[in-house]
Amino acid sequence: MVSQGPVVVLCGPPGCGKTSTGAAVAELLGVDFLDTDAAIEAAQGRSISDIFLDDGEPRFRELERAEVARALSAETGVVALGGGAVMDPQTQAALAGHRVLFLDVGIADAAKRVGFDRSRPLLAVNPRARWVELMAQRRSTYERLARARVDTSGREAPDVAAEVAELVRGWQQ
Repeated sequence: MVSQGPVVVLCGPPGCGKTSTGAAVAELLGVDFLDTDAAIEAAQGRSISDIFLDDGEPRFRELERAEVARALSAETGVVALGGGAVMDPQTQAALAGHRVLFLDVGIADAAKRVGFDRSRPLLAVNPRARWVELMAQRRSTYERLARARVDTSGREAPDVAAEVAELVRGWQQ
């Protein structure tokens, strides 16, 4: 176990509630919250979609890898990763020993939450089919890296956050 770093790192697909749940968990635990996608957008001064369009996915993944590594070493609160961050082998290695939690969700709930709009570049064309395809590719990685899994389907962020906070408190004992 890594002796420092975030109290919990949230991973999961688009629409699982990483940002809303993460912010609520941080509030319950009295710690800071960081969304790595938001941190990349702030540092780059443009949206993830614009980075994908202007620079391509490989450049975005470089920025993401660097931000996740920075967050794992510098942040002490709750960190939410972008949905695809865990697919990078260097990020997988960096997550070893951290308290990773997989927020799972079904397509019906993800669709309601995300709306599958153009702000999600990997879901821009045939979003439902692409989401299912991405989950098929990513699920085993989410499960392998995570210490626990919490299903967010049919649940509101405060309810999920209470469960996650309870898990984190148990891990800290």
